[in-house]
Amino acid sequence: MRTESEMMELILSTAREDERIRAVWMNGSRVNPNAKRDIMQDYDVVYVVKEINSFQQEVNWVDRFGERVIMQIPNPSPWQVENNVVTYLMQFKDVNRIDLHLVPVEKVTDMMKTAESLTEVLLDKDGVIPKLPPASDRDYYVSRPSVSDFNHTCNEFWWVMPYVAKGLWRGEVLYAKGILEGPLRNALMQMLDWSVAIDYDFKISTGKFSKELHALLDQTTWNRLLDTFPTAHKNSIWQALEIMGDLFHDVAKTCAQRLGFNYNEEEEQSVRQYMKRVKNNEI
Repeated sequence: MRTESEMMELILSTAREDERIRAVWMNGSRVNPNAKRDIMQDYDVVYVVKEINSFQQEVNWVDRFGERVIMQIPNPSPWQVENNVVTYLMQFKDVNRIDLHLVPVEKVTDMMKTAESLTEVLLDKDGVIPKLPPASDRDYYVSRPSVSDFNHTCNEFWWVMPYVAKGLWRGEVLYAKGILEGPLRNALMQMLDWSVAIDYDFKISTGKFSKELHALLDQTTWNRLLDTFPTAHKNSIWQALEIMGDLFHDVAKTCAQRLGFNYNEEEEQSVRQYMKRVKNNEI
């Protein structure tokens, strides 16, 4: 497998040697000082180019980056430019991966106005990129909830739960599981994100899909969270629902106390009673 230094040299030497490429910047976890380093991290790279057409005409130019397992070009049709940007997502056989974007020089100024905090300039032949602050994950910090945010998330969780019960009552397992793993889980994960961010004054990111929660939650809460993932069997989904409800209750109550909010116990108990009736077929 090629090392990080070998990959970076390949990315930069390609840019240095090609007069069409005028600048390079990198986004993502490889410029995040707080990210754990491993061989699976993508190289999220942007090439600033004088023009794009010649790159499209020479469709094999990306072969220089290595032997691929698969490539995706997420545009309306192969090699078509959308918004004057071309993207190549490349997974290589040696596990390395490059997400490469070609951006015309004339778009750089506008793009830099909204550049994400995880941006690091690697090469600028013409000085077209303004000076940026050091890369950090500040744009991805968990946002402190307002009273309205908190109340809405609690209401969403308990509002959606009866949809799962309806699906189970009808024998629509796929529907029930879809709701559970969609809006219901989203509300639970939001509350868990808030619960850990409080300890860091909301200056922390839990990562994509809250993937860093395993290192931020206490072991008991983490294990309870894992128990909320059911199989596709009716009894398993009912069990997961009960665990989710108990976990949400405990985390939301703690968040409310620490943030100075009120938790709507009456709303929760009303839904719990309804769920019990549906589960026992008492409707």
